Amino acid sequence: MDAAAWDKKYEEAELVWGAPPNELLVEYATALPHGQALDLACGEGRNALWLATRGWEVTGIDYSAVAIEKACTIAARSPRSVLDRLDYRCGDVTVADYASRNGQGYDLALLLYLHLPAPQRTLVVNRAINSLKPDGILMILGHDRSNIDYGVGGPKDPEILYTPEELMQEFQGRLEFEIAGNPHRHTETGIAVDALVIGRKSGVGNAKNG
Repeated sequence: MDAAAWDKKYEEAELVWGAPPNELLVEYATALPHGQALDLACGEGRNALWLATRGWEVTGIDYSAVAIEKACTIAARSPRSVLDRLDYRCGDVTVADYASRNGQGYDLALLLYLHLPAPQRTLVVNRAINSLKPDGILMILGHDRSNIDYGVGGPKDPEILYTPEELMQEFQGRLEFEIAGNPHRHTETGIAVDALVIGRKSGVGNAKNG
């Protein structure tokens, strides 16, 4: 889907992904000390806003202008202290400026349900890793390729899906993996199979693809 298609999708629903933050993000990040966070393909900002309420300074990027406008509108209802921690930007994550607000890199980067063809995905993941501070954390979560046959919802194009094993093989040396697996998510129409990888930036193999 291009930006215009996403704009239309966001215009047609009050909240495309709902208001609560992603459960796996909450489960993992609640115990983390707050710092600088990057949310790529942030949509309407549900995860960025949750992080900001917990003291994180968050940069959220999405190429749907409608999504960013909605994210800003929702954030405006928050206390000033939370609003001041949010920096929403409209842009294509393959080329957008990832610079953190303090210029020192990110402690946490999120790629949640961002599905791109493999070359673009590799580019974005490498750029996200490059944006992290030493020992910074990258969380990648999306629909597993097996979801086409064994789950519900999500894209049906295998070319934009992935598995934890593929991500671990591709980015070994760049990330030290803490968690990898296939969490199952209960939805109104059945069970969805996701792919989850969480890793810390390694000191080996710096700066690939910008």
